[in-house]
Amino acid sequence: MKKMQTIDGNTAATHVAYAMSEVAAIYPITPSSPLGEIADSWASKGRKNIFGQVLNIKQMQSEAGAAGAVHGSLAAGALTTTFTASQGLLLKIPNMYKIAGELLPSVFHVTARAVSAHALSIFGDHQDVMAARQTGFAMLSSNSVQEAQDLALVAHLATVEARVPFMHFYDGFRTSHEIQKIEMIEYEDMASLFNYDAYQSFKNRAINPEHPDTRGTAQNPDIYFQGREASNTYYLKVPAIVKECMKKVGDLTGRYYKPFDYVGDPEADRVIVAMGSGCEAIEESIAKLNREGQRVGLVKVRLYRPFDVQAFLNTIPASVETLTVLDRTKEPGAIGDPL
Repeated sequence: MKKMQTIDGNTAATHVAYAMSEVAAIYPITPSSPLGEIADSWASKGRKNIFGQVLNIKQMQSEAGAAGAVHGSLAAGALTTTFTASQGLLLKIPNMYKIAGELLPSVFHVTARAVSAHALSIFGDHQDVMAARQTGFAMLSSNSVQEAQDLALVAHLATVEARVPFMHFYDGFRTSHEIQKIEMIEYEDMASLFNYDAYQSFKNRAINPEHPDTRGTAQNPDIYFQGREASNTYYLKVPAIVKECMKKVGDLTGRYYKPFDYVGDPEADRVIVAMGSGCEAIEESIAKLNREGQRVGLVKVRLYRPFDVQAFLNTIPASVETLTVLDRTKEPGAIGDPL
């Protein structure tokens, strides 16, 4: 019996984050605050994660403190998550470089939102996640409430196997607070997909006085550069790991995802490339235009980092003459926006 529930995007993502984490370090910021509040409420009622534990939740004094707590908790061997948006994500960036550089598996759930520029705004654009794309986090985008649950699970499964931390993001308010009826994934089903061998390897790498090691050194440029290049092997494996995790979730739920999903005419001459909740409206429009005989299509970008160029090219029909890329952010001074 499939369990249907009417919830918002934040509840959908929290449902997975709670199950797949041992610790959450949080600080409230709109529109991600409900994620932490919901998790805290469940913990207070004794809800158990897939490890049979109550999630250990700590609210810190700022987003920067939450990021530092995530880093420390991961180094100590606890699967740790956090929830944030906008300036909150920007305050986490210094620690994000460390978490990615040390190949610590983690998922940051981000309700993507405008960063205050000439004014404060709670518009659900991608300025915040795009400002963190250089940190080394993999970036996975959800377009709807159902996807906020499904792809949150993909992110949590993939990060443990890949060792690369993930930013799972969806549009603030447009998805975070939108209420839809979705099909829930039970915790025992999540547990059945989890890689416990990779999880144990993560535990074995934790800081431990019984087998001390050296971390956080200072290095001269020649050694530092070698270390940065050495991480390439991990990033090259991420797209294949994500595809495999998407297949596992698809086999469980019947909902299959790819790093790039194409909808529309298989011989389209005009194709839109987009990421985020706008894909939902674009897909409806394309279905109508296809019925009217127009050769149009849409590429939904899900895995934005690492960007798998070959997978992207394989998604686009060979007949395409025009690609229109719809970005959800602004990068002043650049020759084009990030997507």
